[in-house]
Amino acid sequence: MTNNIVILAGGASSRMKKSVDQNLSPEKIAQANQLSKGLIELGGKPFLSYLLENILKAGFENVYIITGENSKMFRQAFENNPDFKELNIQFATQYIPEGREKPYGTADALYQCLDQYPNLKEDTFCVCNSDNLYSYKALKTLKDAPTRQAILAYDIDKLEYPKERIARFAVMRFDDHYDLTTIVEKPEPSKIDSYTDAHQKIRVSMNIFLFDGKLFFKYLESCPVNPIRDEKELPTALMNMIGDDIDVLGIPIAEHVPDLTSKNDIAQLEKYFGKQ
Repeated sequence: MTNNIVILAGGASSRMKKSVDQNLSPEKIAQANQLSKGLIELGGKPFLSYLLENILKAGFENVYIITGENSKMFRQAFENNPDFKELNIQFATQYIPEGREKPYGTADALYQCLDQYPNLKEDTFCVCNSDNLYSYKALKTLKDAPTRQAILAYDIDKLEYPKERIARFAVMRFDDHYDLTTIVEKPEPSKIDSYTDAHQKIRVSMNIFLFDGKLFFKYLESCPVNPIRDEKELPTALMNMIGDDIDVLGIPIAEHVPDLTSKNDIAQLEKYFGKQ
């Protein structure tokens, strides 16, 4: 059980900026091209607000939002926000090393957060994306997990996305105790069906984890750079830890996760929030 959650909001949003959707209003296109994804307004408020509402409902107390070097707009939106006065919201900064044009990836973001908030090195905490809307149920399940390290394992059949998009997610394998043994980013489409579990389900990661800072920090610190994507990635640090026989429990879950990756998602999410 943990009271801490870290939200990854420092990415460059390159896929959002490069994508095209001619049906969006000029205002929405401008937001998509200029703002971090969590700040894009949907249903009259920033997308990240919906995630924070579920985080509050799930019973978390401490929220750490990792942003890029300019956190002004995030702070304006969420620092001292009366809707979230029951949450202790703090900000960490992912600095870009000299000579690079973009951040060093998710493992580096979390490493910098723990370096700025050393208390997390001695505690457990959840980690999730700022551009996925995880449900109250998902957040509560992970928060109250009967272990110090876990990952939510989503049933691929319940994710309401085209197969070609799901093929870009990370697939996972588990042992007989449902401890994670393998996580593979963007597997070859022809091999996805080989990742079925004991229940004949294919499980994918939606990047929501529970970590023990005492165990995980050194793997963040030593995480190598992916030679293809030129980033330090959380799944790499996670697999290095598992390679040292440290357990990470898989928790099966079967539900959709609304996602904000490209401009095409904006219209879909506006319809989603309009129905609520």
